[in-house]
Amino acid sequence: MIIRTAKKEDCPRLLDLVHELALFERAPEEVTVTLQEFEDAGFGNKPVWKAFVAEADGLIVGFALYYIRYSTWKGCRMYLEDLIITESWRGKGIGRLLFDQLVQQARESGFNGMTWQVLDWNEPAINFYKKYEATIEAGWLNASLSKQQIMN
Repeated sequence: MIIRTAKKEDCPRLLDLVHELALFERAPEEVTVTLQEFEDAGFGNKPVWKAFVAEADGLIVGFALYYIRYSTWKGCRMYLEDLIITESWRGKGIGRLLFDQLVQQARESGFNGMTWQVLDWNEPAINFYKKYEATIEAGWLNASLSKQQIMN
């Protein structure tokens, strides 16, 4: 298993895994980003995300995508957007390898912590994060505006 920094040419496979995650999370219609938008956001003139990939025999079987978030209370923090392992490779320690790489990156970058979200029904993910003694907060609700809403 190789853990490495994502490259632009990885984007089609990463987007495939995003679609797989959306199916798992029961929201496949919510993925509206195009491959071009995804590539530009990670490797264009103003990249906003970075990722580590897990590769086995030349196939990307998982990835962890993050970006820098600024908290007025805590300062610069890593925000883990997605940690995805393709279904047939789950339970083999790949999530741990990727998560450990994220923690190391956060440490080396001098971030004041790391945050992410997990669905309240995703018990395997919650149990995984508990192994790291992560604080899982209650009481926060997600809010958003769609592209259509901000264009009106």
